Amino acid sequence: MTSKETISNVGFALVAYAGDAKADLFDALKQARQGNFEQARELVAEANENINEAHNQQTSLLTQEAGGAELDVTFIMVHGQDTLMTTMMLKDEIVYMIDQYERILKLEERVEKGGL
Repeated sequence: MTSKETISNVGFALVAYAGDAKADLFDALKQARQGNFEQARELVAEANENINEAHNQQTSLLTQEAGGAELDVTFIMVHGQDTLMTTMMLKDEIVYMIDQYERILKLEERVEKGGL
């Protein structure tokens, strides 16, 4: 049986990785607002690396449970799961918003050139 301490440590890792990803995502959105789309996409890629690391931590427990191990749910693990899932959803929304900022900028440039 995996100890509560081990499960809580995975929860802390999820919070940490997801928190780093969330910070990168908000930085990416800021860069997109300023027209720095390449930098924005690099930050999204960094965020995705942290999300993947969190997912790997989570998978280690899921694999144990699927193998028949009994795992106790801890509050920090629940918080970690919640933080990871909301960050994953945030990533999807921010990627969409970056694309929209880029689209708007291109349309504004066309308008300025009299292209519409």
